[in-house]
Amino acid sequence: MQVQRQPRVLLVEDESAQREVLTYNLEAEGFEVITAVTGDEALLLIQEEAPDLILLDWMLPNVSGIEVCRQVKARPETRPIPVIMLSARSEELDRVRGLETGADDYVVKPYSVAELMARLRTQLRRTRPAALGERLIFDDILLDAGEHRVYRAGKTVSLGPTEFRLLSTLMEKPGRVWSREQLLDRVWGRDIYVDTRTVDVHIGRLRKALMKEGGDDPVRTVRGAGYALG
Repeated sequence: MQVQRQPRVLLVEDESAQREVLTYNLEAEGFEVITAVTGDEALLLIQEEAPDLILLDWMLPNVSGIEVCRQVKARPETRPIPVIMLSARSEELDRVRGLETGADDYVVKPYSVAELMARLRTQLRRTRPAALGERLIFDDILLDAGEHRVYRAGKTVSLGPTEFRLLSTLMEKPGRVWSREQLLDRVWGRDIYVDTRTVDVHIGRLRKALMKEGGDDPVRTVRGAGYALG
């Protein structure tokens, strides 16, 4: 049985000692970590790996962290990804520049790893709440990720593990249209080969379970694009 992948963090840091310490702590917290040493490498990985959050050092070889952040926030497909800027620059002007470039948070070196992890979770709570055990609500549907239970209009909804992961993904971003490929990546993982038609099968099962006790179909099919909630 495949489990929904943990939030994927892209760590962009050219200092090997810092990179190793952060990678160790992130993995210990259960995050999936990919790393980059340069800005160019980071931009490539952002497109290929679709991270859920970017930890970005300001001072990088060739392409700076500021430029990486600017490019990430300039593209509609990557703009929603939270960026936490890491920098030894502690002056207010530097903080303002980093935030105005689009960084969602700015952490000055040296920093407390515990505080950094807390800030990281704060950002992920906006974008991947189910992965952090949060309760999600949409209309009369309640998903308790911590207890792994789903209710509709107060009644328990029985879901298989795949349908639960599909629903949690859809409920994290109500209204967002997810392509079949995006759902495959989020629910099954990139290392697993599953035909895109399998997504349709499990969406059908999810709909059936959600409407078993009545109520409208909350899952919208967007022809040629994918699925959305609401």
